[in-house]
Amino acid sequence: MDTIARTAKQLGAALRRFRRQKNMTQQGLGQLMHARQATVSKLESGESGTQLGVLTDALAALDLELVVRPRSKGSTEQIEDLF
Repeated sequence: MDTIARTAKQLGAALRRFRRQKNMTQQGLGQLMHARQATVSKLESGESGTQLGVLTDALAALDLELVVRPRSKGSTEQIEDLF
């Protein structure tokens, strides 16, 4: 199933959900990414200033990919209801 994320907070929540589905801790994900647990926490909370490399490392460690496509017509509120 595809997950739509339009904000950093939504993307972080999606990554957290996928990590938990794999029964992985933030520390475990951080080890796969060669990053600290605090870095994973910041990414999952949608904190600004996260480097693109950190995001791509997390996606790779979780066996996910990022797809860029035109935005659907749903509102941000409708998208947030999915979370």
